[in-house]
Amino acid sequence: MNRKILAATAAAITGAGLLTAIALTPSASAGQQASSGDQAQSEMLAAMARDFKISPDQAKARIASEQRAAIADNTLKKQLGTSYAGSWLDSSGTTLTVAVTDAAQADLVRAAGATPKTVARSAADLDAAKLRLDAKSTKAPKTVPGWYTDVVTNSIVVLANAGGEAAAKSWAADSGVPSNLFRIEASTEQPRPLIDIIGGNAYTFGSGRCSIGFAVEGGFVTAGHCGTTGTRTSNPSGSVAGSSFPGNDYAWVRADAGNTPRALVNRYPGTVPVAGSTEAAVNSSVCRSGSTTGWRCGTILQKNTSVTYPEGTITGLTRTNACAEPGDSGGSWLTGDQAQGVTSGGSGNCTSGGTIYFQPVTEILSVYNLRLTVSGNQPTTTTRPTTTTPTTTTGPTTSNPPGGTWAPYTYYGSGATASYGGSNYRVIQPHTSMPGWEPPNVPALWELA
Repeated sequence: MNRKILAATAAAITGAGLLTAIALTPSASAGQQASSGDQAQSEMLAAMARDFKISPDQAKARIASEQRAAIADNTLKKQLGTSYAGSWLDSSGTTLTVAVTDAAQADLVRAAGATPKTVARSAADLDAAKLRLDAKSTKAPKTVPGWYTDVVTNSIVVLANAGGEAAAKSWAADSGVPSNLFRIEASTEQPRPLIDIIGGNAYTFGSGRCSIGFAVEGGFVTAGHCGTTGTRTSNPSGSVAGSSFPGNDYAWVRADAGNTPRALVNRYPGTVPVAGSTEAAVNSSVCRSGSTTGWRCGTILQKNTSVTYPEGTITGLTRTNACAEPGDSGGSWLTGDQAQGVTSGGSGNCTSGGTIYFQPVTEILSVYNLRLTVSGNQPTTTTRPTTTTPTTTTGPTTSNPPGGTWAPYTYYGSGATASYGGSNYRVIQPHTSMPGWEPPNVPALWELA
């Protein structure tokens, strides 16, 4: 997918309501080394290498490939409209498949560097069918731990514990979902909210303890089961300004004066930057921060998943195979430097493995009209850093390229400037630079200043 997408996006795509595709050139080979000063980057890659059993260079190549896939997928989603039926990466994170209901759209998918697959149902069709199950969640058998849309098989999957298959099938049928649209899958999951958990830095509420998900202007987002509206928090001090659980599992905390949001996530040790919230595709890598089990990585298995906890059903979660344990709840999930969500709950542990779910961060930001704090856009209020997250900055200290200040693996915010090849450039679209994304090669990201 690397070279296909790079070649296919060589020119900007324009049209009413369409995103602009980024023109890319071939990326650095897997043998290229990260800058010696980019310690946070190298340690993050090392964690991925450990959990995926690949080399750090392969991890770097995967992140770059996934970033290109996310751009292509988001562009195609706009272009395909009602024909769009979801997308996913292969197990290596290099080949993007985009499903369509109209075979005539296959060439458009290929032009974006992805592989088309013609299916019977659109993403909207699958979502509508799943909504029928969500509407009957209170009547779901206790042997049904969850259900989700599976874009790979173009169907709805209903999970069932041992002995509960017949009851699961009957419930799905009674909910109005056609029998040819769903399938029952055996499961050993016993999901539960990870209340006494921190991912990222810890905060407390009453006798409970959870974790900060991501900083936003005025506070931070976290899991909804970590405190009802009005609950006071400590370290950082504040109060829960909005919370939804069950049904959803999100909340945001308005921090007291003196606490400053930072675009960082604790990696245990060190920190990683948060540059945005571009949604990653199914089968993308994803890493999670938690004080109990540290920095753990896995893969996005499915999106739009419904999970039934003892407290009720949660809808719209993302299902992963990254592990977590009590002490990790509410914490941060990232693909590369892009925020994905906050820890909700799940099954298993980090010894035997498990299935963990996160609440997508974009929904939280939208519901509460919040703005994510990102690299290069730090707030100007005073700070009171916690003791567990170093306040070191990220970014390479490698020497500048000949005749310029532009450097790879650097976040460039809106309006930032850099020089390259004797010319000065200004950022059009905020991004984290990659080898091969030099300003003259990506006119959708840079313009001459």
